[in-house]
Amino acid sequence: MMRFESLSAIAPLATTLPAADPAARAAALARQNSLTKPPGSLGRLEELALFMAEWRGTDRPRIGRAQALVFAGNHGICAQGVNPYPQEVTAQMVANFEHGGAAINQLCRANGAELSVIALDLDTPTADFTAGPAMTESETLEAMNRGAAAVDSGADVLILGEMGIGNSTIAAALASALFGATPTDWVGPGTGSDDAGIARKIAAIDKGLARHGGQDAMATLACLGGREQAAICGAVLAARAARIPVILDGFICTAAAAALYAADPRLLDHCLVGHASAEPGHRRLLAAIGKKAVVEFDMRLGEGSGAALALGILRAALECHNGMATFAEAGVSDA
Repeated sequence: MMRFESLSAIAPLATTLPAADPAARAAALARQNSLTKPPGSLGRLEELALFMAEWRGTDRPRIGRAQALVFAGNHGICAQGVNPYPQEVTAQMVANFEHGGAAINQLCRANGAELSVIALDLDTPTADFTAGPAMTESETLEAMNRGAAAVDSGADVLILGEMGIGNSTIAAALASALFGATPTDWVGPGTGSDDAGIARKIAAIDKGLARHGGQDAMATLACLGGREQAAICGAVLAARAARIPVILDGFICTAAAAALYAADPRLLDHCLVGHASAEPGHRRLLAAIGKKAVVEFDMRLGEGSGAALALGILRAALECHNGMATFAEAGVSDA
């Protein structure tokens, strides 16, 4: 099992973790070009098939098992009035996930993913980052290791999502610290903040950046992030070690994983982004990390819901890639 012993050891993993397999991609492309269609006519479905081929190391990738993980945490920044809901809602929603009543449960069932929810010390919120670091290094590493341990090395694809009252503020803080621009450029309504609530978010992030700005990527994750953000990073890296492609969810999930991108962009090479969130900072963040979302459905729920929806598109891409006849098999002239 992958374990992390220090935050300074994360960035160098980009040189030792598995890379994409160019031979598998080339073989998959050759198959794509032999199928009964004009080359490139299936657009991004073709690219998704090639992406799966290069990370699974085969020209005929299949999804036998799709794993979905939702990490949940609570945040000390809520003391600054950044969210209209109490932190008790995090645990209540975790119970809803466990009983099958949330959107992510339905989307995982519809698209063939096995869902697990991991609650991360909900009775012990992180510290308020306006007053000090949200987490110590040891707390950050513990959450990363719990995220890594949750990954099934036998999965063919991993979906990641989160739940945590206050974590849209965490996402905006991380994005601003890692990629610049002002908090105003990153902050959105989250779970429904009004103008006054958005102003409190911006003020809190300004204080956090003044206290913690200018640090490296993983130190920034510790100072401004939360346990679910750290767990997402650990899961992303464990998936990479097992050559499992990852589908990230929306703004909050992408902002968490973006700490790895800021440490070394190669650490997210095996990741897709499931959807472009309606949260206003997400498109700016996608541009910063050079990713294009699989779908745009104006969603901003979190929970991994957009990633689960994208799984259906990914399955469709592989059905076409593996199931279509070649010109020779169909007796159709390709001249």
